[in-house]
Amino acid sequence: MKWYIEVLKKYAVFTGRARRSEYWYFFLFNVIISMVIGFIEGATGLADPETGRGMLGLGYSLALLVPGIAVGVRRMHDTGHSGWYLLIPFYNLYLAVSNGDVGSNEYGPDPKNPDMELMDHLVED
Repeated sequence: MKWYIEVLKKYAVFTGRARRSEYWYFFLFNVIISMVIGFIEGATGLADPETGRGMLGLGYSLALLVPGIAVGVRRMHDTGHSGWYLLIPFYNLYLAVSNGDVGSNEYGPDPKNPDMELMDHLVED
């Protein structure tokens, strides 16, 4: 749940890097919450019988559209790629499950090993 909240705090931050755990825990909790909302809408009759969607689920999906894209872009950055790689369907999945770059890259310091940034500076000097 920590990562889900962390992504929401960085609502529209498209710079920097996101660890695999940040991305996938956000994805997991997003799916769980969406399922709970769908169950509640179905049980209370709030869902449209034709589409199976209700206003509560639609509002939740729209509210998390920007942070979902933002964490995806930051995840691509962690692997050393542009956020535009989100538009390549299966390759972005490959990148999302891949290890991030060790140490700093052009998108920022390593979120998994923040001490590596200090090591990078010592090696450069």
